[in-house]
Amino acid sequence: MSNESVQEKKGLVIVHTGDGKGKTTAALGLAIRAWGDGLRILIIQFIKGGWKYGELKTLKTLGDIDGRIEVRQCGKGFTQRCGDKSEHCEAARKALQTAQKEIYSGEWDMIILDELNYAVKFDLIEEHCVLDLIREKPEDIHLVITGRDVRPSVAEAADLVTEMRLVKHPFQKGVKAQQGIEF
Repeated sequence: MSNESVQEKKGLVIVHTGDGKGKTTAALGLAIRAWGDGLRILIIQFIKGGWKYGELKTLKTLGDIDGRIEVRQCGKGFTQRCGDKSEHCEAARKALQTAQKEIYSGEWDMIILDELNYAVKFDLIEEHCVLDLIREKPEDIHLVITGRDVRPSVAEAADLVTEMRLVKHPFQKGVKAQQGIEF
């Protein structure tokens, strides 16, 4: 790539969606790339909480080196498995407030809102709140949003949308989630 094809920094809105595996993994890959290029990255997880994923160990190690990458697990786990969503709604509301605050803090170059699309799908956060984040974010912040079932309005507002499509998955044959692959 020539220097002529590299432009001044413009914060992008990137969405990873679809029914296939790899949305969070792709976002975390971007985080690692950005960290390697000196950017400061915050990852806010809207649904996941309390699980110890392999990638979290790596990101913590990178963050311990220089504090330029941080993960905050704000969720209460899988919302579709519970009847009362009030605890999940409160957690999502607090995660959204954190995202709003951090987007304007000047501390981060990239903010990943992991599973935000799920939070909207399960009515934990209203769609207009996501659109407000996109519309009002500072020009130089990269905002990455993951999760299935992105709303058409969010996809339209984004600069880059990638859909992961399920073709085949070992779970379809009864193979349980594999450490190092799914978590």
